[in-house]
Amino acid sequence: MMKAREGDFIETLEGLIFDVKGLVHPRERVVAYLRYLEDPSGDRVRAGKRYVKVYSLERREAILRERYPHYIYYDRVFGDYMQGVPVSHVSRLYRPTEKVTELLKKPSLDRVESQAVRFVETLRGSSNIQPQGIGLSGSILVGLHREDSDIDVIVYGRENSSAVYNALKALMKEGSEVSPYNVEDLKRLYRFRSKDTWMPLEEFIRTERRKPMQGKFLGRDFFVRFVLDWNEVGEEYGDRTYVPAGYAKVKAKVVDDSDAIFTPCRYLIDEVKVLEGTRASPLREIVSFRGRFCDQARRGEVVAAQGKVEKVVEKDGTEFFRLVLGAKRSDFMIKV
Repeated sequence: MMKAREGDFIETLEGLIFDVKGLVHPRERVVAYLRYLEDPSGDRVRAGKRYVKVYSLERREAILRERYPHYIYYDRVFGDYMQGVPVSHVSRLYRPTEKVTELLKKPSLDRVESQAVRFVETLRGSSNIQPQGIGLSGSILVGLHREDSDIDVIVYGRENSSAVYNALKALMKEGSEVSPYNVEDLKRLYRFRSKDTWMPLEEFIRTERRKPMQGKFLGRDFFVRFVLDWNEVGEEYGDRTYVPAGYAKVKAKVVDDSDAIFTPCRYLIDEVKVLEGTRASPLREIVSFRGRFCDQARRGEVVAAQGKVEKVVEKDGTEFFRLVLGAKRSDFMIKV
């Protein structure tokens, strides 16, 4: 079993690079999505080789089905075909905390690396968290960043995450090096995200502008991803099984948002009304494995959401339903 989690990257024997998804994985595989692959026309260079970044989920899956079908498998616990790398095919595991250590020891940094390290140090200094609680993910982690690359930060643990979340809000109010997105920034973000997650522009701006985990540091885009620490996960592979049960649009009240800022994120809901599609009861939670749905709603708010309906079966046979966001462009969640 390989101990990999959200924010880590893995490289395969063929040189494909995947980003790890979630915190629960089968013993013999790591659930991960294709992110980079070698391509002579690629615009990213590492060790003399060119790579291309694959953005959409559909394109990632299409490449694997066509050229590397052994990285698509049916998962009996998650009840669906998924992207995943057999542990035997992993040549390297990239960990965000190790990247920070590596850059701090590196004799000379490029502009992107230098700003990334400075951002991590700013967050650590403002939140008083320990070095092992924060790391660098994304293109910087695997050495495939460009001059215009974002800074992708990972923070581990509830306590650390709360401290950094609050520090970001304070830093944005100060308005020195860390700044929130303005309307033009959000319109640009909308053009990118709406390619595979659609929602009205006005709703997008209203929702995204209150999220402190994204913005700019010294003019460079950043995204901070909060991840539960290992001792906080509370679930091992096989503890629950997930069964596809349909697709639905619902209206509900968020009654618990304690996992809202984390990836995967979770919102406990009540007063559920099915507006369209599959009628499943009890529908207890809305979840997503995509960072864009983090901090989407707060406790006490009423939301409209659309996504895949799954039946969750506990070990003792207890059953309930959840709404999963992020697999389709039509998936959304907005405050109403």
